[in-house]
Amino acid sequence: MNFPILSSLILLPSIGALFLFFTKSKQENNITIKYVALFTSLVNFFLSIYLWILFDQSTSEFQFIEDRIWIEGLVNYKVGVDGISILFILLTTFITPICIISVNNSIKTRLSEFLIAVLIMETFMIGVFCSLDLIVFYLFFEAGLIPMFLIIGIWGGSRRVYSAFKFFLFTLLGSVLMLVAIISIYWITGTTDFIHLYELGIDAKYQNFLWLAFFSSFAVKTPMWPVHTWLPDAHVEAPTAGSVLLAAILLKMAGYGFIRFSLGLFPIASDTFTPLIYSMSVIAIIFTSFIALMQEDMKKLIAYSSVAHMGYVTLGIFTIQQQGIEGSIIQMISHGLVSAALFLCVGVVYDRMHSRLIETYGGIVTIVPKYAVLFMLFTLAALGLPGTSGFVGEFLILMAAFKDNFLVAVIACFGVIIGAAYMLWLYKRVIFGKLVNLDLKQMIDLNKSELFILSCLAVPTLFFGFYPEPLINTIEVSISDLIKVYNVNLTSN
Repeated sequence: MNFPILSSLILLPSIGALFLFFTKSKQENNITIKYVALFTSLVNFFLSIYLWILFDQSTSEFQFIEDRIWIEGLVNYKVGVDGISILFILLTTFITPICIISVNNSIKTRLSEFLIAVLIMETFMIGVFCSLDLIVFYLFFEAGLIPMFLIIGIWGGSRRVYSAFKFFLFTLLGSVLMLVAIISIYWITGTTDFIHLYELGIDAKYQNFLWLAFFSSFAVKTPMWPVHTWLPDAHVEAPTAGSVLLAAILLKMAGYGFIRFSLGLFPIASDTFTPLIYSMSVIAIIFTSFIALMQEDMKKLIAYSSVAHMGYVTLGIFTIQQQGIEGSIIQMISHGLVSAALFLCVGVVYDRMHSRLIETYGGIVTIVPKYAVLFMLFTLAALGLPGTSGFVGEFLILMAAFKDNFLVAVIACFGVIIGAAYMLWLYKRVIFGKLVNLDLKQMIDLNKSELFILSCLAVPTLFFGFYPEPLINTIEVSISDLIKVYNVNLTSN
């Protein structure tokens, strides 16, 4: 098609942010500012739906490719999508308007600047999933740190500056080696184009170094144990919308990178380091689940649960099996929906009681029944109850893990049990029990905007739990081709 749909998806949020930037001094009406940002994000969402409708699921080839020279002989602006990347674009454009709607009660100052940061971040996140050039990917990948740093550092809690710098330094330092690796790939092959690199292949003698360099960045952003410590601090201090973006989208960029680069470009090294990934994944699943079990802060508990869930993702990816990689992608999509909803649920009670401590609550089931029902749904989805999207991804991952490494799969299964324990215990302590804190009687149930955004997240959580076929059909051919190429490159060397 002649219409540059991917460039439109990338640039439209920034155009909206630019409009807010030049009109904010004249426009003091917060409602109008929010409507402009919401309109921009909704147009982008419907444009991404149109992209999905046009997408040909029968081929693994990249589609809607746009290729323009940025720096002659060095950098090409090249974007395109396949079955893997298109789902992450849809997730990004779906979550962004939800974040904008959710700022009603949580952002009291500098609303225009906050919405500008959210929209610019959407541009960078979509750019990551569209990029077909290593340098362009790196620019988008690292640029996303800036708006998130500002979101945490300006609109965060009492320790926001510490958490923002910890987040920034962890993730930036983890990416320095990836930049060195990208430069090395250009020296070795003469190109940074994904498609050409897939065709050329990379010499086996360089793969271990390059794999580790990319791994240093992706492991921090996933985050994998033991470089996960920045995540709980960032989540606790970030405003609700910031936590939603961080959990739902930002963590998925690293999972996407593992599939696109670690498996796609370095199959020999991926095979070599699979035991390392398995070890780090099961430690993350078990260790952080026990830590989550001990938390008294709701946000911190959900943050540690995110580390455990992403442990299943990395485990599934490196089974190098159709079920495992499909399960990992579905798990990332599901986690994006469910974790976003859980952080929004925490934000609802925090806006009313100004406390995230579990001990503050208890016995509110009759006071806020709508909230209790939706919170229960997302709690059950987080622990992987059949009929929710959380079950589909975990089940496929564990099936693939049992085929590849029985011991690793058995250990990972214990994580499911511990996950059920901490999520159900959280729900019991917050919703049921005796009403000790009498101030809770003044709590108001979900308002219209809160009910709307939580319902918007509940619908796909249940729909894909019962009918994951649309997701599987989109990714199936691309993953099958990826595994075939991986096995051919592995055996030929």
